[in-house]
Amino acid sequence: METVSLFGHRRIDNIRACEGDLVSVLEECFQKGGDFRFLIGRNGEFDELAASVIKRMGRKFGEERCELCLVIPYKVADLEYYEKYYDSIILPEDLFGLHPKFAITARNRWMIERSDLVIVYTQRSSGGAYTAKQYAEKIGKSVRALPIQGDG
Repeated sequence: METVSLFGHRRIDNIRACEGDLVSVLEECFQKGGDFRFLIGRNGEFDELAASVIKRMGRKFGEERCELCLVIPYKVADLEYYEKYYDSIILPEDLFGLHPKFAITARNRWMIERSDLVIVYTQRSSGGAYTAKQYAEKIGKSVRALPIQGDG
């Protein structure tokens, strides 16, 4: 099973373009064959969009080939809601006791270190998604950057 992590900024300027780019990349993955475990957060528009696209890809290519895992950086109050949507929820032990300010970055590194492929959507050269992309490249992970889209 191939593990894929996805990262993107909280806000997306052009959701339709981003969705199209993500669909194209995921279709390529599924068409090559194999099963996929997708690691994702839930910290903004990109994460919500990616989860929705992954669910759709699962219906199209076979739900048995697609596991959608929410990786949370700290305990959350409404976990029951997430349990209904995601196939599994992971709170890495490595993150216990971290201040919430640092937990998201640590969670992102945890996800990247366990991934075969990292898909990123960045619109600027700052922020958590950009930092995740830099870290993935630094440690030699396969990184697929979605094209930067303008307002159009």
